[in-house]
Amino acid sequence: MKKVYIIAEAGVNHNGNLDTAKALIDEAYKAGADAVKFQTFKAKNLASKTAQKAAYQKQTTNANQNQYQMLKQLELSYNDHIQLISHAKSLGIDFLSTAFDIDSANELFSLNLKAFKIPSGEITNLPLLRTIAKFQKPIILSTGMATMDEIAAAMRVFKDYIKLEDITILHANTEYPTPFCDVNLLAMNSIAKEFGVKFGYSDHTLGIAVPIAAVALGATMIEKHFTLDKNQPGPDHKASLEPDELKAMVEGIRAIELALGDGIKRPSPSEIKNINIARKSIVAKCDIAKGEIFTEQNITTKRTTPPGINPMRWDEIIGTIAQKDYKEDEII
Repeated sequence: MKKVYIIAEAGVNHNGNLDTAKALIDEAYKAGADAVKFQTFKAKNLASKTAQKAAYQKQTTNANQNQYQMLKQLELSYNDHIQLISHAKSLGIDFLSTAFDIDSANELFSLNLKAFKIPSGEITNLPLLRTIAKFQKPIILSTGMATMDEIAAAMRVFKDYIKLEDITILHANTEYPTPFCDVNLLAMNSIAKEFGVKFGYSDHTLGIAVPIAAVALGATMIEKHFTLDKNQPGPDHKASLEPDELKAMVEGIRAIELALGDGIKRPSPSEIKNINIARKSIVAKCDIAKGEIFTEQNITTKRTTPPGINPMRWDEIIGTIAQKDYKEDEII
């Protein structure tokens, strides 16, 4: 199978600190991810000054802040982006970022990103969808909270600008962390069947089991939040992987890629040597004299060295006459 594209989602886990953001890039690279992704937004364009935070954000950030105040602390400047892109490039890892508003999308376009990620919360934002579609760059669309009809509506916006082969749709759930009973991983395959595009999974569950399972189900892209330390304050840290866990996820995905194979059932190169050891041959069950008839009473099957007649020829041997004397266990 084609190599799964793994996105290490740094998101806002830099807490507004450029050095922390660079350290996240370092850890994504060391873990073996294909890309590291951040989030680009202008707080004034993203949330009103009276917008409340999600329940999970209230639990992991300053309870006295509203959503606007929280987001304002997590913004990255244009110059920050330039430095982070340069740092990622120096390591050979792709830099991606999610645009949450039109100004941010235009900013990322000016920075010549290779693809654009549309977050779940913006799947119904027609002005933003249209702006990004007109860039004619590959699109990664997250679908948390979305219905099939809403995904279809977004796809109609893209169709005049983006080729189907340049669109990847990610199944997702926006609860942090996502309860396993709400993952509905098979919906990922339903999306693939419905829209005929590349598909994957953006994971917000605890641990690494679900993204690895998604690869086993055919995902071509996996996105997973990570952090330097789960105990840091901030909206997403507690539902994120730490660097050693991110590395384990990448290794698990790469192992599954190898394990899936090509789907053709045949002996593998590593097991061919075991065929003559593990399979049985037809042998004498007891001493047999020349001229005796082979019957189920005087022949049987056992493992032998070297191999003899394949037991699948049993019916051919039964009823024939021994052309020589045989000792017990001797190959027929």
